Formats: sequence, structure tokens, C-alpha cells
Amino acid sequence: MGDDELLGLLAQAADAVAEALGRLEDWSAPGKRPGQYGLDLVADAAVLEVLDAAGVGVLSEESGRHRPEAELTVVVDPVDGSTNASRRLPWYATSLCAVDGEGPRAALVVNQATGERYQALRGAGAFRDGQPIQPSGSDGLTGAIVAVSGWPAQPVGWGQFRALGAAALELCAVADGRLDAFVADARHPLAPWDYLGGLLVCAEAGAAVPPWETTVTLEPGARRPVCCAASGPLRGALGRALGLP
Repeated sequence: MGDDELLGLLAQAADAVAEALGRLEDWSAPGKRPGQYGLDLVADAAVLEVLDAAGVGVLSEESGRHRPEAELTVVVDPVDGSTNASRRLPWYATSLCAVDGEGPRAALVVNQATGERYQALRGAGAFRDGQPIQPSGSDGLTGAIVAVSGWPAQPVGWGQFRALGAAALELCAVADGRLDAFVADARHPLAPWDYLGGLLVCAEAGAAVPPWETTVTLEPGARRPVCCAASGPLRGALGRALGLP
């Protein structure tokens, strides 16, 4: 599958979620397990219909691993920030990351409330709504605005923090300079569907990200701390403060 075809497939999957959510009447209905909403299941069904037809592997937050023998696996969070979505807070996304034998190859993160789209291809840069993006370049911890997933156990010393509730979008906000860093420490690790798409966008935009060998996994039960920043010095300062590599 060529790069353009792959990006088209990811876009088709995200569009299918948008269409399914557009028909949804009850956004607060519960799902089948604690912490899940009915909207998660609706979105997952829409994603799987598209990706199943393409014959690729899938790792989904809502339905696990599909076709593990496939050479290409799309890691997907059908609705990242589903609690935000259930309250109609406009900060929730579909995050898709295609992973091959060399690691993350292509990513698409779509804010389903606003339509804003981030995409990246390995070695080809990162874009928001078709325009190239880059991080803020911030290298000082005391002035940094840092998004967090879970509150750290000790003071860190950043300038300000935000807890926005959708890791994929927060990582993309680091990639385009609206935030200076994102942290999920060892007490609040994330699943691959939470971060892989956003991390590829960050890496291709030029942000400082963890080594792929520590973050790329296709195991449904895997959880990893994540520290991504606008610059190497800022990421280093955050890592030292939080005990992260």
C-alpha cells in the first residue's frame, strides 16, 4: 500500500467515525464495561468496517487486536477523550497510527468536534489541515505550559499546566506549538492507541520524543509513560523531574 493510499484509508476511517457520531442521539449512554461509553462502541464499529475491508491489522482500544498476522497494523482510538465527548466538550479525537516492521509509518489525528486534522508520514513531516507545523522551541521548564495525564507525585516546576483529557490532541498541540510539552508519568501510563498517532506527528514536526523502541508496542495490555516536549532540553528537564528516561 502506497503512502497516499494509506493516508486515504486513515482519512476514510476517521470520516466514518464522524458520520457515525453525527447520527448519535444519546452521547452519555454507557458502554459495556466501566469507563466506556456507547459512543465508543459506535465509533469502533465504524472504524472496523473501513479497516476490515482494507485487510490491514487493527489494534483498537474498544475491540482489541484483529489480524495480528498482517504486515501493517493500524493502532486506533476511535474516540480519544470520550468523557469530553459525552459532555460535548469540543476536545475529542479519532487517532490512527499505521505501524509496520520499521515502526510508526503514518498517522492521522482528527478533532471530531472541530474537524481539525493532523497527519504525518515517516520522514515526510507533519501537517495541520494541510499546512506544515513545528513546535514552540521552548527549552525552559519554568516558563513551559505542559499538558498532563494524571497529576505527578512531586512538584515539577513548570510555568503552567493543562489537563485537557485527550492525549492524542495534546501531543498534536505540542507538535504545532500551542503547548510546550505533554507528560504521562509512570504512575499514569498510557496505552499505545492513546499516544502513537500523536507521537508520530510530534516526531515529524521536530519535537523531542521518546525512542521508538521504548514506546512502540502492539500488545493490548501494554502501558507506557510518555514525555514529549518542544525541545530536547525541555524534555530532559521534565524527565529528570519525573524520573523518566
